[in-house]
Amino acid sequence: MNEYDRGPQGGGEYPYGYGQGYYQHPYTQPIPGQQPYGHEGQPHGYYGYGYPPPAYQPPPRKRHPFRALTVAVVAIALAVVAGLGIGHLISGSIGPAAGGNQNFGFSGQPSASQTVLDVDAVSAKVNPAIVNITTELGLQGAAAAGTGIVLTPDGEVLTNNHVVAGATSIKVTSIGTGDTYKASVVGYDRSEDIAVLRLQGASGLPTATIGDSSTVKVGDQILGLGNAGGRGGDPVPAPGTVAALDQSITASDESSGSSEQLTGLIQVRANIESGDSGGPLVNANAQVIGVDTAASTGYQLNGRRSGGVGQGFAIPINQAVDIAHKIVAGTATDKIHIGKTAFIGVSVSDGQGARIREVVPGGPAEQAGLAAGDVITAIDGTPVDSATALTNVMDTHHPGDRLTMTVTNASGAQRQVQVKAVEGPVG
Repeated sequence: MNEYDRGPQGGGEYPYGYGQGYYQHPYTQPIPGQQPYGHEGQPHGYYGYGYPPPAYQPPPRKRHPFRALTVAVVAIALAVVAGLGIGHLISGSIGPAAGGNQNFGFSGQPSASQTVLDVDAVSAKVNPAIVNITTELGLQGAAAAGTGIVLTPDGEVLTNNHVVAGATSIKVTSIGTGDTYKASVVGYDRSEDIAVLRLQGASGLPTATIGDSSTVKVGDQILGLGNAGGRGGDPVPAPGTVAALDQSITASDESSGSSEQLTGLIQVRANIESGDSGGPLVNANAQVIGVDTAASTGYQLNGRRSGGVGQGFAIPINQAVDIAHKIVAGTATDKIHIGKTAFIGVSVSDGQGARIREVVPGGPAEQAGLAAGDVITAIDGTPVDSATALTNVMDTHHPGDRLTMTVTNASGAQRQVQVKAVEGPVG
């Protein structure tokens, strides 16, 4: 799920919500005349989570005077869901064939390396290669926002998986040209929180200068740039320093207990905000050294629930670009999913397998006779011992696949059922 989302504009709950259902978040600020924005559980994707408040508190980030009016937003947490959705609800543009432009990566060492970061100068160089991402989460009646990094002039964009997860349509606005494009997801790696988008009809876009994250050192001056607060407009700068390298964080959903881990991260003392996710972390030479992530609030990080400001994390760019090359090449693995997402129409939680909490009316699972309380213990012979395991297995499938599911009902009786997966929201 994206890190910002907007609840339905008519109140009420989503009994078959995309994840653990709609509910009001305590930090939400309503827009006058509208229902307060809500918070959705996260099905196939990352994150939104808090982090311990640091000792270092940087000054508030300056905002561009022409940025759009603030919308009320909340963070997104991880909540594992397998296959919530009906195929006809999904935009046909989601999930193109792979095999695009591979001409991106390390740009080489600058002729004159800088150690002191000039915020204005670096922002001016980097901003044109940034995009603002907005998504519609059609099954939730919600919207979301994040940031992306332009890799190629013809519109391949690097971002976080959690920025586009749950999307039924995606629009991307180039900071460099001001143009807005429809976008599709080439593929994603949930375990590394990386996704690649393709912009329809794009050409001549300014591209990012990619650095070498293996040269990053603790104490280096850095700058985060992104769609802070999901407000649109020019990227908001977040200057700071590298606090630590090779960090691991566990993001947990409080409602389901599901969790995932990101490793090898760059930790920074900088005011990286929700909405910045997917945006560039750059050095004093205006080279991208990381992809900002893990800066949402209100959820458990390493067992602690906090919403402090002043620090953040980034996926090293070497790692992110390597995954992006595989995605663009169409190289699927046990972690990398290429193309459209398969769904079966259930929400689940842990319980001696993946226990079905709710079934989408008319969806594949209901048509196959599955019901709330049933426990999925295997798919095509692959054991499923948790909600997260079901997500991982579903990532290896695509719409149209026929699945043999081993299911145990409330009385303990085991049976096998055939389910045909349909196209669902982005993973």
